[in-house]
Amino acid sequence: MRSLTVFKGGKDGVPKKSTTLKPDELVGDEVYLRVTASGVCGTDLHYLTNDMVLGHEGVGVVEGVGPDVKHLKKGDRVGWGYETDSCGRCDACIGGDDIFCPERAMYGEANHDQGSFALDAVWREAFLHRIPHAISDREAAPLQCGGATVYTALYDVRPNEVVGIMGVGGLGHLAIQFAAKMGCRVVVLSGTDSKRDHALELGAYQFVAMKDAGEKELEDVWPLARLLVTTSAQPAWDKLLALMAPRSRIYPLSVSSGDLVIPYMPFISKAIAVQGSIVATRKVHREMLEFAATHGVRPVIQTFPMTEKGIKDALDKLDQGKVHYRAVLVPQ
Repeated sequence: MRSLTVFKGGKDGVPKKSTTLKPDELVGDEVYLRVTASGVCGTDLHYLTNDMVLGHEGVGVVEGVGPDVKHLKKGDRVGWGYETDSCGRCDACIGGDDIFCPERAMYGEANHDQGSFALDAVWREAFLHRIPHAISDREAAPLQCGGATVYTALYDVRPNEVVGIMGVGGLGHLAIQFAAKMGCRVVVLSGTDSKRDHALELGAYQFVAMKDAGEKELEDVWPLARLLVTTSAQPAWDKLLALMAPRSRIYPLSVSSGDLVIPYMPFISKAIAVQGSIVATRKVHREMLEFAATHGVRPVIQTFPMTEKGIKDALDKLDQGKVHYRAVLVPQ
């Protein structure tokens, strides 16, 4: 049996080095990878106390391929994200919406013996994505979930559409770049003025510090055709709905255990749609990587070693809101 080095969560909430056993012989379209980088996502905090391998923003180099692998070869760089398998036969899969397959394998729901907090891994070729040459492994890692998540809410925008981004953090700083490169007029909504300069550097056209914004300042904001909410806490919806254009859409992208409570009359009077969004389909995921490579969309990253201590440090800082946009684990 092949022994893979992995890092698991546990009841005490402290990441532990462990092993996963896999057959020596690869079958079907299985690919054996040497992990070169892993992003650290807020969702990882939700599973920290579970007996499972953590991580879902992986990048690695192909070291071996199974007999049915058609396109990948040793030395290729690939990434993987939240979804790692589906049935391939149901209506959702046939229609290109494999993320809604009843048999989908999603992080936290399946593959508890595999993840991206690891030194090596085995995944299906069908759910691996080539990393364009222009993007480094460390830069590519946060794109596998963070980049794919915001791109899913943006890929069908029209040039010059007014897009609001609520929050300038791990998701928000990527959303600003993608929307700006797509030709949108980007309006950034943040709690305070502290990230104004960087938001403008990333591509924002307007910046609003919501905490201190007066009536006049809010009146000057372009009506938002689309709003991506990337903050971990729910915003003041009454203030936000006043900024939305008629028939606009709101995408709540952060994961929260509470209920989504929105004022009723402003919501229906403008025919505002609240659009649920999970993760990217494989097609959209691959399109996102090519777009990021071509247009220079890159995450701002802070690196940590892929060790028990390094993982704990990264997760602790993430939980405390002290990571500078995106944490990336790198094997030593």
